[in-house]
Amino acid sequence: MSGHPHSIPRRTVLTGALATAAAAMAPSLVHAQAASAHVVVVGGGFGGATAARYLREFAPRVQVTLIEPEERFFTCPFSNLYLAGLRTWESIGHGYDGLRNAGVKVIHARATDLNASARTIRLSTGEQLSWDKLVLSPGVDMRWNAIEGYDEAAAQRAPHAWKAGAQTRLLRQQMEAMKDGGTFVMVIPDNPFRCPPGPYERAAMVAHYFKQHKPRSKILLLDAKDNFSKKALFQQGWKALYGDMIEWVGLADDGLVNRVDARSLEVETNFGTRHKADVLNVIPPQKAGLIAERAGATDASGWVPVKADTFAARQSENLFVLGDATIAAPMPKSGFAANTQGKMAAAAIAAELTGAPLPQAVYANTCYSLVGTEYGISVAGVYRAQDGKLIEVPDSGGVSPMDGNAAFRAAEARYGAAWYTAISTDIWER
Repeated sequence: MSGHPHSIPRRTVLTGALATAAAAMAPSLVHAQAASAHVVVVGGGFGGATAARYLREFAPRVQVTLIEPEERFFTCPFSNLYLAGLRTWESIGHGYDGLRNAGVKVIHARATDLNASARTIRLSTGEQLSWDKLVLSPGVDMRWNAIEGYDEAAAQRAPHAWKAGAQTRLLRQQMEAMKDGGTFVMVIPDNPFRCPPGPYERAAMVAHYFKQHKPRSKILLLDAKDNFSKKALFQQGWKALYGDMIEWVGLADDGLVNRVDARSLEVETNFGTRHKADVLNVIPPQKAGLIAERAGATDASGWVPVKADTFAARQSENLFVLGDATIAAPMPKSGFAANTQGKMAAAAIAAELTGAPLPQAVYANTCYSLVGTEYGISVAGVYRAQDGKLIEVPDSGGVSPMDGNAAFRAAEARYGAAWYTAISTDIWER
C-alpha cells in the first residue's frame, strides 16, 4: 500500500509557432531547472526522511538537503515495546548513512527560523540555506500549561514520553523503580494528537511489564474523551491478558484531568477528584512543531492546513508540510501516514521541477498495536484527494475482527513487527 503513486495524464495545448518554440525549448529548460533546484527537508522522521529519499529517486538531478538535529532517530512506533522490555533501545534507532548513500546531503542541526518570501532557512549552527522548495516534517510540540501545572519542568517528574528519546527512557526507569503494588497513572488528551492508538497500546505494554515484574500493580487511564481508536479491541485484549489490572475512565466518568502536581505525582479531574500516582505519565495536548509556526503555516488550531493532492501548505506553493504537524483528517497522525505523504509530496515536487505529469494523490495507513507478545490488532485505510479534500476510499480498510482467534491475533503481532522492519528499511536503512 505504500508503493509509488500512480500517474494520471495532464495535457497542455499550445498553438502555432509558440507551440513549436515551447516544445523545442522545454526539455533543456526543465533539465536546467531540475539540476539547479535545491529542496531542503526539515525533520528526519517518517515523513521528512521519506520525502528526501524519494525526491532523489524521482528527480536524481535535484539537490536535496535534510536538516535533522539528531544523528540517530528513535521512533515513537515500537517505543512502547521498549517500555515493555520487548525491544532494546538501539533496536528503534536509525542513522542517516543510507540517505547519504542515496545522494541526500544530511546536516545535523536544528532549523531555527526561516523566511518564506526570501526562501531562506537559518540553522542552529548559524548557517543559512537557500531553497527552491521546502519540506517541513517537524512532528509535534507539547502545549505546555494546556493542563494547569504541566510545563516542561514538570515533564522531568511526570514524563510524557510522546517523543521517543530521553523522556521514554525516563519513563522506563520510573517503571523499574516503582514498588510492586504501585499505581501507574496515564493522562490522555482529546483529539487530535500524535498516534491515536498509542496510549492504549502503551497501557498494554506497561501491563505486560507489570504482569512479569510487579503483578500487584494497577494502571489507571484518565481520558479526555469517551471513544478512542480500536476501543473495543483494546478493552477485549486488556481483559483477556491482564484481567483487572487496567482501568480506563472516559470523559463522561470524570476522566478529564485539568490540573497536575508533578511534585506530589497527583492529578485533579474536572469534577475535583484527585488521583495519586507512583508513576505519572502525562500526555498533554499537542500542536505542530515550532518551525511550522515560524513558517507562518499553522492556523488558529496550531496545526498546518495542507492541500490534499500534494501536501503543499495552503499559504505557500513552495512549502510542503508532512506528518503529525498537519490537518489531514481522516488520515491519522501516524508514521505510516507520514511515509505515504512524504512519497506523494516528493512525487509532486519532482513533477513540478522536471515537467512530469502530476501524480494522482492516493495515500494509505495501517496502525498495528501490540496488546501482548502474541496478540496484535490493527486499523487500516486508503485515502485520496477529491474536490480539494482528503476522503477515505469506501470499503478500503477496516479494523481487526472482534472474534479473531489466537492464531489471527498472533499473526497480526508478526505483521506489525514485519511492517516496522520493512518501513524502517525503506526509509533509513537501504
